[in-house]
Amino acid sequence: MIKIGLLSDTHAWWDDKYAEYFSECDEIWHAGDIGSDGLAARLAALKPFRAVYGNIDGQSLRLEYPEVAHFKVEDVNVMMTHIGGYPGRYNPAIRKELYDTRPNLFIAGHSHILKVAFDKYLNCLYINPGAAGKSGFHQVRTLVRFVIDGKNMKDLEVIELGIR
Repeated sequence: MIKIGLLSDTHAWWDDKYAEYFSECDEIWHAGDIGSDGLAARLAALKPFRAVYGNIDGQSLRLEYPEVAHFKVEDVNVMMTHIGGYPGRYNPAIRKELYDTRPNLFIAGHSHILKVAFDKYLNCLYINPGAAGKSGFHQVRTLVRFVIDGKNMKDLEVIELGIR
């Protein structure tokens, strides 16, 4: 069993609540638009850190993290990217890869809209944790925590960090 802390779209904004809410987690995942090397380093200092780069991330973050990440945690195949779309409206640039690999869990950011849905066609859980930073149109900053236990994904929590 592994507890994941998931966030996206920090846009270089550090909030001490990240450390507070991720203290119970085994890993931290970032779905892009990290915003700075310093922010990535602070998150990586807390827990093992996985990330993908987003459209605002500079060259150093693009060299450090992939655009699309595929990995396995417990018995769950994960695909994570920044601009992924959502069930029924996936980004055309990753749709083929998504359909070919058929992960159990697909994570995307970019929209700044918190969304958790099950894609019946892909038999896949979709999570967009919303935006944890202050840049953007979102009103409330959010992150997500959940547990992967074997092939099960459970105990998903949406955490509101406050007004943008």
